[in-house]
Amino acid sequence: MSKYYTFELSDNVNRTSVSYTNRYGIRIAADLYTPKDLDETSSYPALVIGPPYGGVKEQGPGVYANQLAQRGFVALAFDPAFMGESGGEPRHVSSPDIFAENFSAGVDYLGILKYIDREKIGAVGICGSGGFALSAAQVDTRIKAVATVSMYDITAASRMTLNTPEGRQKRLEKLADQRRKDFESGAPEYIPTFPETPAEEVPDGLDPVSAEFFSYYGLKRGHHPSARGGFTTTSDLAMMNFRSLDFVDQISPRPILMIVGENAHSKFFSEDVYKAASEPKELYVVPDAVHIDLYDRVDKIPFDKMEDFFKKAL
Repeated sequence: MSKYYTFELSDNVNRTSVSYTNRYGIRIAADLYTPKDLDETSSYPALVIGPPYGGVKEQGPGVYANQLAQRGFVALAFDPAFMGESGGEPRHVSSPDIFAENFSAGVDYLGILKYIDREKIGAVGICGSGGFALSAAQVDTRIKAVATVSMYDITAASRMTLNTPEGRQKRLEKLADQRRKDFESGAPEYIPTFPETPAEEVPDGLDPVSAEFFSYYGLKRGHHPSARGGFTTTSDLAMMNFRSLDFVDQISPRPILMIVGENAHSKFFSEDVYKAASEPKELYVVPDAVHIDLYDRVDKIPFDKMEDFFKKAL
């Protein structure tokens, strides 16, 4: 598979492929973005940037890293464990613990670079990674500031359609049966959401949220063969059994910036977490923007706001 990106690299930025191991022994693949005029005898602030849930570093994280490196930050865009070029078997597994660990592993790596100020490392989480970045920051005090963009709390989302005890029980029984099938077959079930090659248009019959995601992941705009959507079916068990953001108030006094589109279907996730968080915090609403606009629309993503936030917070 040839490697490609969904955006153009700035002439003012260098991009280097790197890898490192997380505390579970899984190799994490990442791209390190640095200003073209980087002086390795100086000390720079750094950011760990995570992708939307199911995304990879060549998509949204790279867009953000490319822009923020032009503004004086060293930025690390990573593939989550079990995804993209990162290690971990079986593929496409999702875990609330390991996906938060992805951010802390990035802090580990940045901390060994001689031109990084260890006291000035922040995290940026897009979509599902927003929740995982906050989860990591709840316990990893080395993360000095967090910005989330179009944030999803995947553990909360996994319970949204289970409105009754009966509904939860039925879902658990179905997943238990899937575990049995997976064991017997020797591999977990994984059903991709998006096509192997980009479609020409969004298929008819999708609900509005699914159609919105398809318009990014399923079309040329954001399609990547390593990001076909979804995770192993039984990954839902771990998400249903955890509440990743129960301690978000304890991130304080480290600051949180939550960026959300005015018309985003996911806006309530950011609003709910904002209410639960302690000061200093800010909820920044981008006018006339939907959820996926903040994946790659550099004309809408408030990079000036993010630059100001991190330069003050770090």
